[in-house]
Amino acid sequence: MEILITGGAGFIGSHLAETFVSEGHDVVVFDNLDPYYDVSLKQRNLDQIRDAAAQSDGTFEAVKGNVRDESAVSAHVTPADCIFHQAAQAGVRTSVENPRKPHKVNVDGTLNVLDAARDSDTKRVILASSSSVYGKAENLPYEENDPARPVSPYGVSKLAAEQYARVYSEVYDLPTVSLRYFTVYGPRMRPNMAISNFVSRCLDGRPPVVYGDGKQTRDFTHISDIVDANRRLLSTDAADGEVLNIGSTDNITIRQLAINIRDQIDPNLELQYDDRHAGDAEHTHADISKAKEYIGYEPSISIEEGVERFVGWYRDNPQWYEPIPSTH
Repeated sequence: MEILITGGAGFIGSHLAETFVSEGHDVVVFDNLDPYYDVSLKQRNLDQIRDAAAQSDGTFEAVKGNVRDESAVSAHVTPADCIFHQAAQAGVRTSVENPRKPHKVNVDGTLNVLDAARDSDTKRVILASSSSVYGKAENLPYEENDPARPVSPYGVSKLAAEQYARVYSEVYDLPTVSLRYFTVYGPRMRPNMAISNFVSRCLDGRPPVVYGDGKQTRDFTHISDIVDANRRLLSTDAADGEVLNIGSTDNITIRQLAINIRDQIDPNLELQYDDRHAGDAEHTHADISKAKEYIGYEPSISIEEGVERFVGWYRDNPQWYEPIPSTH
């Protein structure tokens, strides 16, 4: 199968690409290598995909391109059987500082992908959405038909992208599925996320820093479960036109998360606290019954097991987050 992954050099996209090419699919990664975080990490992700392709019957091509470029998107959407649209301007805090960029990337960029797909033979577009669309929790766990009240520009942009995907499915008969990810973590995750930040500080002998009182809760979802959910959509149309929560069904306070990580690395470290950032949701918790019904999704890794695995991976790969030395 011909698969296009926008944002495929990023954390989630690269894991999808590595899995699909290992299974013999022909994968094109379309990514502009935005320096939102160290680009050398994205280069390492691409190397992982190349290594997987070298050991499989699948093919891999990396294309540098921006989803805001209509012609570039159209050129690479045309041959794709399935599109995994992962490209986005991530970051709640970044969106608070500059709300226009996530709109241009997450909304306008999504429209470019959808427009190109409806004019092609693409069989399905799978959109990476976010639990940030829910915002203020009225009831937990979140169900897909709960009111969406984002508390950040990032959440608004993701909700708008979802709605466009739904409309294109209904109006233009383009099969789309939107997956609402709940805080994804695991090997190769972004260095500015809570788990990777806590682990790096503790291994460096510094205490983890908790923003706010630490009573906020998160539903952390391991990358392997995210890959499993996406992978299922290669072979079923049961969820076409739908929005699905992809979470772990579990949640944990940020303070307890910091304690768990601290205790695995250096129990003598004291937690530090700092001011909470604007736009952060108070709680997230996924009801995944719809995803289970439609695509048979069932998370397999608890937060405790996943964090232990990540700490082990981090210890075994101390060089991963170090910048690649310049050759110039």
